Amino acid sequence: MIDEQELLYFNGIDGDRGAYDLPPMTAKDLAQIIEGEELPENLNELRFRYQQRTARHLGVKEGVNVKRLDESGWGIIFAHDADETVKEALDELIELRQEQAGDHFRFYAGADGYRSGESKNNFLARHGAGPGPADPEKVPYYLLIVGSPEAIPYRFQTQLDVQYAVGRIHFDTPQEYANYARTVVAAETGQIRLPRQVTFFGTANSDDRATRLSAQHLVSPLYIQLRDSVPDWQFSEVVREEATKTQLSRLLGGDQTPALLFTASHGMSFGVESPRQLPHQGALLCQDWPGPQEWQKAIPQDFYFAADDLGSEADLQGLIAFFFACFGAGTPQFDDFAQQAFHDQRAEIAPHDFLARLPTAMLSHGRGGALATVGHVERAWGYSFMWPGAGAQTTAFESVLRGLLSGYPVGYATEYLNERYAELSTVLSDELEEVQFGKMADPYELSGMWTANNDARGYAIIGDPAVRLPVVDSDDPQVKRPVVEVQPVEVISKEEVEVGEEETSEEFVAPGDESLLEPTPEGMVDLKTIIVTTYAGGAAGDTPKSVAARTRLDLDGDMDTFVEPHADEKLLSLHQSMVHEAVAARLAYLQLGFQPDVNQKAT
Repeated sequence: MIDEQELLYFNGIDGDRGAYDLPPMTAKDLAQIIEGEELPENLNELRFRYQQRTARHLGVKEGVNVKRLDESGWGIIFAHDADETVKEALDELIELRQEQAGDHFRFYAGADGYRSGESKNNFLARHGAGPGPADPEKVPYYLLIVGSPEAIPYRFQTQLDVQYAVGRIHFDTPQEYANYARTVVAAETGQIRLPRQVTFFGTANSDDRATRLSAQHLVSPLYIQLRDSVPDWQFSEVVREEATKTQLSRLLGGDQTPALLFTASHGMSFGVESPRQLPHQGALLCQDWPGPQEWQKAIPQDFYFAADDLGSEADLQGLIAFFFACFGAGTPQFDDFAQQAFHDQRAEIAPHDFLARLPTAMLSHGRGGALATVGHVERAWGYSFMWPGAGAQTTAFESVLRGLLSGYPVGYATEYLNERYAELSTVLSDELEEVQFGKMADPYELSGMWTANNDARGYAIIGDPAVRLPVVDSDDPQVKRPVVEVQPVEVISKEEVEVGEEETSEEFVAPGDESLLEPTPEGMVDLKTIIVTTYAGGAAGDTPKSVAARTRLDLDGDMDTFVEPHADEKLLSLHQSMVHEAVAARLAYLQLGFQPDVNQKAT
């Protein structure tokens, strides 16, 4: 018999308080909140997909080979006002996909790009497509969104993903876009070939019901099922006491980095006012955390793995990772659950929608980045893989992983989660409608249905949805992870621009400011750094009075910016434009194959 007072525990730990982000509650309490759930606006489309389940379309129309882009198609979606330097930085990837997809390649930018406030249906209609299975003759099946969730909202991505294979990338600098493009091209053209290795990583923290459930009923069952049924791959399991931050660092860029990594843990959560929210939200809490009973205070970074734990020597190239963790892919500005729990008051949990920093740092790493991550926007629900009266339900997760191991692109492999979402959303909506007309719902059944639905709805791909695991053939000898260096571009120039009373200069060596650079043993100056400096108070040709802003951009993508506190917006805008021009010049030299002498003296 089920104890009605038994508490349900949910994934997600508040890093500032050391407590559960969402407090444990009974199934009855959760059911009362759920009964106020609004029906999804695309319910008819979800029902259609559920009804078509037996046709096995999985998003794209029947007869299309999803492993061939010339049949399934590939498109890239920018906001209508997207930065041109970002498009240029992705040229290498775009050219490759255009060659692969042929007539089924589409470039959505400018007037064809996403328009602010546009719905998924309106976007598709503008391009000749309607509801139903994806038809590559009209709109490609694989779609890569480029831009922040502020520019192109999560809602657009989620609804588009019901029938299409959708991924997203967004980085801070054009160089990071170029890094990612180069990694994908290297993988697609055979420069990266990895051993056929899969690792499962799962924490089971002391006195923590949520992670103990995921270790016992998600991670270990998946490991055993795949290990025993997929003979041409090597499987390893890192769980419980072994699942430390040190060990995770070996799996994320270290000497044990596999081709495919599956993790299950708490994702770090921080309040809207916390300085750690933007850089560390969604970071992976490891076994180092003593648990909620012993540790009831702010959680230090020693206990969790964040983007800035990726070292400069990390080798992530070719990796595809699946993070079962709250906020592992991103965070919305408003909390849907809190809206229901607090009587339609939209609780603001972030200053704006944003992507998690860990996956974006993994993909844009200068030495060679990951190809894609699959994670949650919003919370992951630990009870999503447990069903009242039926126990563990891991079929959808297993199907995703099997698809990846079988060589399917990540966008197609994750269709099993979309299918699960369509089914559960349809069943849940019908159940809630019955409740509105007086049906007495079983709280445990309703809670299980709701958490499973929200879990399936929240998954998102960070990366190109057409990437696949770049592994050796099963009969090839064991190989080591290759090293593919991202070749730097060095532009030796100095350009000054006069704007009224202000001056800005683009330079790689700042005269009189050699402290920013590192001399070589021969006394030469290392020219592998861009430094853009903007001065205020003097016209071109005069001695500048003060430095208003200075940006240093290293070839590995690291960037530091100094801004004088009282610099005006016009000056900062000018400075930013010069940074973009400097990066664009670097990319132009890269495309021309420019290889300067790095020991050349600065002029």
